[in-house]
Amino acid sequence: MRLSLSFLAALFAAAVSAVSTTGNRLLVVLEDASDKEAYSKFLGDLKSRGFDISYQSPKSDSLSLFHLGERSYDHIIFFPTKAKGLGPNLTPNLLVDFINAKGNILVALSANTAVPTSLTSLLAELDIQVPADRTSLVVDHFNYAAENTSAEAHDVLLLPPPKPVRSDVKDFFSTGAGPDDVLAFPHGQGVTLGASALLNPVLRAPATAYSYNPKEQVGALTADDVFAAGTQLSLVSAFQARNSARVALVGSAEMLHDKWFDAEVTPASAKGKKKTFNREFAKRLSGWTFQELGVLRTNWIEHRLDEPGDARSNETNPKIYRIKNNVQYTISLSEYSWDTWTAFTVPDNDEIQLEFTMLSPFHRIPLSLDTSRSSEIASAYTAFFRLPDQHGIFNFRLNYKRPFLSNIDEKNTVSVRHMAHNEWPRSFVISGAWPWIAGIAVTVTGWLAFVGLWMYSAPVPNKGAKSQKKTQ
Repeated sequence: MRLSLSFLAALFAAAVSAVSTTGNRLLVVLEDASDKEAYSKFLGDLKSRGFDISYQSPKSDSLSLFHLGERSYDHIIFFPTKAKGLGPNLTPNLLVDFINAKGNILVALSANTAVPTSLTSLLAELDIQVPADRTSLVVDHFNYAAENTSAEAHDVLLLPPPKPVRSDVKDFFSTGAGPDDVLAFPHGQGVTLGASALLNPVLRAPATAYSYNPKEQVGALTADDVFAAGTQLSLVSAFQARNSARVALVGSAEMLHDKWFDAEVTPASAKGKKKTFNREFAKRLSGWTFQELGVLRTNWIEHRLDEPGDARSNETNPKIYRIKNNVQYTISLSEYSWDTWTAFTVPDNDEIQLEFTMLSPFHRIPLSLDTSRSSEIASAYTAFFRLPDQHGIFNFRLNYKRPFLSNIDEKNTVSVRHMAHNEWPRSFVISGAWPWIAGIAVTVTGWLAFVGLWMYSAPVPNKGAKSQKKTQ
């Protein structure tokens, strides 16, 4: 099997930048360089995975996301700042341009500082709503850490690691979690998500949690004081653009503090201590955001005629077919997981579908795994079908978009011609034409018999005419 030039280029790019499929240049935006000490383990894990980390203040004059029209960085992390704005180099328009250029962003919020206006506008573009006052606190009087919160606040939530709510969604964020592991969510904010198909909650608040602004609360808490409650609140959210650029939003920056990495906490509703899963969760969330996980790649695509005995069946990816031809379509897919390309396995209760379409699909066919053409680093999926009885310009279209997996949208255009005059089946092959053929044969036979009889039959003599002539 011959590899295409694009496949070889992808292999070369993966060898050059083994940490991420989009590069290893990471910008960390901090208000004060000393703040990074609180995130030393988190940043140390990123550095050990091969990221080239640059630290910048949001108001730095030397900060620039683009140089000569190209990205200066591949990824950005925003930690909480006390500034209301992020300066002219981090405007919402520039951040949207960064995402459109396939850059990835991780945003960490805090209940102690307001969300900068640039990030508020960016999140609004992504259909993520933060509280109007840009600061809130998520509390839960049932799921909290007993020794790490005051009796009134209950703002250190202890939650189980997130599990996929659907069987057709791959589990990227809780793999490796033990039955007693919990996630600590201290002093964080919650957001609400719009109906965009590009948005997915990673960690939702439990039904007993709610979000409000403690600075504006006077006396008893009313329904008007609550921003959102229960599963309306998304504590950790993920956005994947149509170009597969990724944005992750962490409602609690303290989740990433050294203090909560592999710490032991005591849940208020249970006896005994439990270990936090924060370090592994932070690794997996950052790995997904910076495209170290869940990245799909198309290695090659092949379609051919599937007509035994036809010499054209040996031709790969022809530009023209004939109506009612039998064809075979095969695509090879790989998945990037940490620094290795592996064979992509379709999740349970899911399937990859091929569309054969003109203006609308004529066929929508599920692809099945072809083990004979698969390997450890690539899976081949194939389908056999018959072309429709319609000539024109058609597309082999594979549009596979699933939560937390990069998008695959492949289109191959071919022409489908009508039958030539010498390609139609003969009449005697079509059983439905036999009565008509028999009718023609009977008509021709009867006509020939009539003509033969008429030509070779002597005329009948007229005896009356002869006797009359003799009498005269």
